[in-house]
Amino acid sequence: MTTVAVASRSFSRHPVLRQELLARYPDARFNDSGESLAGDALIAYLTGCEKAVIALEKMTDAVLEALPDLKVIAKYGVGFDMLDLESMRRRGIALGWQGGVNRRAVSELTVCMAIDLLRHVSASDREVRAGEWRMRVGRQLSDCTVGIVGCGRVGKDLVKLLSGFGCRILANDIRDDSEFYEANGIRAASLEDLLSNADIVTLHLPLDDSTRLILDADMLALMKPDAVLINAARGGLIDETALKAMLLDGRLAAAGLDVFASEPPVDTALLNLPNVLSTAHIGGSSEEGILAMGRAAIAGLDDHRLPEPGGYPL
Repeated sequence: MTTVAVASRSFSRHPVLRQELLARYPDARFNDSGESLAGDALIAYLTGCEKAVIALEKMTDAVLEALPDLKVIAKYGVGFDMLDLESMRRRGIALGWQGGVNRRAVSELTVCMAIDLLRHVSASDREVRAGEWRMRVGRQLSDCTVGIVGCGRVGKDLVKLLSGFGCRILANDIRDDSEFYEANGIRAASLEDLLSNADIVTLHLPLDDSTRLILDADMLALMKPDAVLINAARGGLIDETALKAMLLDGRLAAAGLDVFASEPPVDTALLNLPNVLSTAHIGGSSEEGILAMGRAAIAGLDDHRLPEPGGYPL
């Protein structure tokens, strides 16, 4: 009998996902300890299992080497930066993964952050609660140029939402998607062009060697002083030290950050800036998004294939 183990705490706590997994794999075991599994603890938990459901647990080469029985990893969530894909490929461990299953949750949060920061909603809320009555003047999203860095599944869904606002949209992506751009009135732009001209820059990229610190100090310096930066993709895409300096100096208007290089974030000076809106990596965590991610992981236990360089996952 195939042994299945769920390492993810949030999957393990979800009654619907538990029930649906048990209907397919009655002997599946769950991480009910509430412990965040890593290193030796993760190895001990997964020892002897053939299939595993993983969320934010780091499946490094050392972990995979210690799990010779493991044949399939099903990903609960769309990011795969926690997985050593090359080690999986070398060891013949297949990946069950489906991209974009939580795209509407992430794109809605992006719009939420954009409007909040443009209209100073959270800032005004804090002031009113503190007894300060200040009539803040903001900007309308509908009059903005939005630059989407990474126009994949989430980026394309964001385009759909923005169509109702009539925003001008710039897009930067490694893939040529001219047909989609033309159909939606999008102008393809280099990263430098996008950063220089967008009122709102929003990131929707995976984290890998090609995207890590893609917005370093030099790239951030290209942004307009009244621009807003949003990252609801992955921590590590932005040089947070350089970002903090720009926000402090008034060289950037505001930032909305759902993800950080270190989670939970440790730079309280960045978090406490009045022009920073921060959330706890909640982008995909709508009720609908969680169910979609969980069901994709369950399906991935049986529908999977070996990772391919430059191909799957993408």
